Amino acid sequence: MKESEDILKTESQHFIEQTIEKDISEGKNGGRIHTRFPPEPNGYLHIGHAKAICLDFGMAQKYGGMCNLRFDDTNPTKEDVEYVDAIKEDINWLGFTWEEREYYASDYFGRLFDFAVVLIKRGLAYVDDQRAETISEQKGTTTQPGVLSPYRGRSIEENLTLFYRMNEGEFAEGSRVLRAKIDMASPNMHMRDPIIYRILYTPHHRTGTTWKVYPMYDFAHGQSDYFEGITHSLCTLEFEVHRPLYDWFVDQLMDSDYRPRQIEFNRLNLTYTVMSKRKLLELVKDGVVRGWDDPRMPTLCGLRRRGYTPESIRRFVELIGYTKVEAINDVSLLEYAIREDMNKRAPRVFGVLNPLKVIITNYPEEATEEVELVNNPEDETHGTRMVPFGRELYIEQEDFMENPPHKFFRLAPGQEVRLKGAYIVRCESFKKNENGEITEIYCTYDPETRSGGAQADRKVKGTLHWVSAVHCLDAEVRLYDRLFIDEDPSGHKDIDPREYLNPGSLTVLTGCKVEPSLGNASALDKFQFQRLGYFCVDYDSRPGRLVFNRTVSLKDTWAKVNKEEK
Repeated sequence: MKESEDILKTESQHFIEQTIEKDISEGKNGGRIHTRFPPEPNGYLHIGHAKAICLDFGMAQKYGGMCNLRFDDTNPTKEDVEYVDAIKEDINWLGFTWEEREYYASDYFGRLFDFAVVLIKRGLAYVDDQRAETISEQKGTTTQPGVLSPYRGRSIEENLTLFYRMNEGEFAEGSRVLRAKIDMASPNMHMRDPIIYRILYTPHHRTGTTWKVYPMYDFAHGQSDYFEGITHSLCTLEFEVHRPLYDWFVDQLMDSDYRPRQIEFNRLNLTYTVMSKRKLLELVKDGVVRGWDDPRMPTLCGLRRRGYTPESIRRFVELIGYTKVEAINDVSLLEYAIREDMNKRAPRVFGVLNPLKVIITNYPEEATEEVELVNNPEDETHGTRMVPFGRELYIEQEDFMENPPHKFFRLAPGQEVRLKGAYIVRCESFKKNENGEITEIYCTYDPETRSGGAQADRKVKGTLHWVSAVHCLDAEVRLYDRLFIDEDPSGHKDIDPREYLNPGSLTVLTGCKVEPSLGNASALDKFQFQRLGYFCVDYDSRPGRLVFNRTVSLKDTWAKVNKEEK
């Protein structure tokens, strides 16, 4: 993938903005714009949710409206306060606020229950004694109508009595449900007498044991929008077939011309990952990853820990845009967005991942000097820093070869390189251990080649990064790669995505060396290790134990490897 703005520029569809602007021009809802972001608190948010967050909050900001945060907490068996807190943290981190508009579907449990009673009294809902599996089998197919439940003809009085008894805890879980009475021959399967209430005895994280029956998501979602006065319900495309059901419920509930307008857009799908919260939870529970915030996960907390910035994620969402066409987005575009952002803001520092000692034999043994280096050439306001230089240094092992190929412009016997910000050195000899491994390089330096010297402008083809062996700090560096080796691990029928796990998705390097200025770095501080990539400080870092995560390499090496393989 060529990293070029010209390649990435595409015409934005802007169909959602066009719809909103048309509604405003026609005076719908008095010209007000009110959106909502409605996550289910049954897992951590991932990059796909970021697209919805940017849209929901972004449209409210653009048109001077409001955006609610509403947790659709209708299933206590899968929900937890941990997820609620994490979701709020992620939204704030992305740069959005809901002010005082924090709501829960559970806020409306009483109103929803009363509405269900109204449906029963109108003959539009009934209690079914069949199990959910049987009801599902009776739904029919897209070409065959469903089978009427034997309990569909129950009297209103019997349905009311049974529904009240369900909520009093008189029946076992799964023994009865409440269904809407709509049309078992509808071409839309969601309209075939959907279940709207079921019995659950799991305590709710907000309402405790108050309720014994809980509304289904499809029953609570649209009504919650209606209760909150939402003007534009922005949903992903899989909810398009649910819209007639949501409208049917609101038709029974509404007492004015107002109704939320649902607009669907394409989901954010990403190569080399899975976007199902259920599958992500399996990875966590099975120990495949180290938790929801593992830097290999597509979760927002995982991306944050890896070093991604909210600006880069918002930029990525802007680049992919919103359409009505489902597609899978190349993760390389997300990596482009973080490189673009980090290039502007990340200080440049020296870090050596696989150290090889260099001894400058003609440099004074006890001498130490400091060289001045620019922190970020993209932004002069970052200033400069002083880095210690001495007789013994570390460079990368790959920056030396005993028998180099043609055009190897790094260190080799008899070859010169410049140590960035310092001197030109020449390799004179080297030392091997009993296993034939090179352990030390012996060089001489030209004292006139540092800035200000007579030979400061002398050119050599190679420039290496380095750290002073005396002053450097030890560090652990975690190199992260794609979690899966397949572009679409969820796209293979009857094959568990875990069959495509990348065994090299994490490489832990110990004994790395970094310049001493990093001793004061805090968790999530971000840097460019020159020539190596962008890194951030991990939460595991402690005084005396520096831990860095590689956010992304300097170039899209994965795309290059794939191109060569093909």
